Amino acid sequence: MTDFERSQVTLANWRTAPFSQWAFQNVSEVVPSAVIPAKREDEGPCLGLGGLKDLQVTGIDDGPQPLRDFLTASETDEFVVMREGRVVAEWSAGHSNPARPHIIFSVSKSLTALLAGILAGKGLLSFGKRVADYVPEVAGSAYADATVQQLFDMEISVDFVEDYLDTSGGFDRYRRATGWNPDRPDSPAPDLKGFICSIGKGDWVHGEKHAYRSPNTDLAGIVLERAAGGRLAALLSDYLWRPMGARSDAMVTVDRIGTARAAGGMSATARDLALAGELVRRQGAGLIPQSFVEDLWTGGSRGAWKNGDQTTLFPDGSYRNYWYETGAGELAAIGIHGQWIWVDPARETVIVKLSSQTLPVDAVLDQAIVRMLRQVSKAAG
Repeated sequence: MTDFERSQVTLANWRTAPFSQWAFQNVSEVVPSAVIPAKREDEGPCLGLGGLKDLQVTGIDDGPQPLRDFLTASETDEFVVMREGRVVAEWSAGHSNPARPHIIFSVSKSLTALLAGILAGKGLLSFGKRVADYVPEVAGSAYADATVQQLFDMEISVDFVEDYLDTSGGFDRYRRATGWNPDRPDSPAPDLKGFICSIGKGDWVHGEKHAYRSPNTDLAGIVLERAAGGRLAALLSDYLWRPMGARSDAMVTVDRIGTARAAGGMSATARDLALAGELVRRQGAGLIPQSFVEDLWTGGSRGAWKNGDQTTLFPDGSYRNYWYETGAGELAAIGIHGQWIWVDPARETVIVKLSSQTLPVDAVLDQAIVRMLRQVSKAAG
């Protein structure tokens, strides 16, 4: 533990500092979770930063800063650098345990997409079908006339606002439906699928713009379960986690009837996430169809991205199947509170940063992290 007692961590405060430093590696004690079994091999000791220990990076204030100081300042818990498939540098905060799964928030979306690519390659899923072909219950909702590809590209028109700090509106109701916030007896939330099917359509056309909305991915998880005939945790284990050689069990939170939180509920170790990034760097490595991975760089609509609500992150980028294409040759999987997988094929490098940042979203810090990731990738490669 840190400088507080376990009894102080509750469903109401687990995502807030300082409790998040412990809760982010112990989510299953707070929110019901399903296990994603791995090969279960012992992890070796943390390597340390090695040759990167003296690397100077650009700090948040634009001045030079040692990498280890930047990691501390950006509230990093775990940091892994992989070069040509081999871990070459690691850093772990004093309160953190590199062998424990850490919640990855919306990096969960990117892993869900890799599973979808595998299932599509096996003929179990079609991105061209309508969402309603797999989940008929969406009739009458925003998703009734949307395609699976639009769902995975965040190009759905929905009457829903992604407000992580909301305490009384639609996003709070969504969080309560997922089991992440205490429910309210005076206005109880439905289960997760029921909430998703209640979302109405927005005032634009599907495919017109990039609109980042987490319920889309929770619905995508349900689509995958219907397409492949299994629960999401088992599908991830059977098709992705075990085959890629993950050493540690991962987890995914579930609502009160067992629906997985595909949008942000997964927990995994940084080393195993680096293996997932390495699959992408190696064009699927025979596990994920190469065409699917190549499409992550080229398939996203730059027009929809330009019209969307995240353009300042990567002004020349795009978004495809829950992965960010930076416009400069890299791919990124990103989650709130500072979770990153960074894939740089040109330098044969994958970097994972897991954090317990106080703020869910910090645009200035995000840009500093992108600069740091590029500097580390250049130094490692």
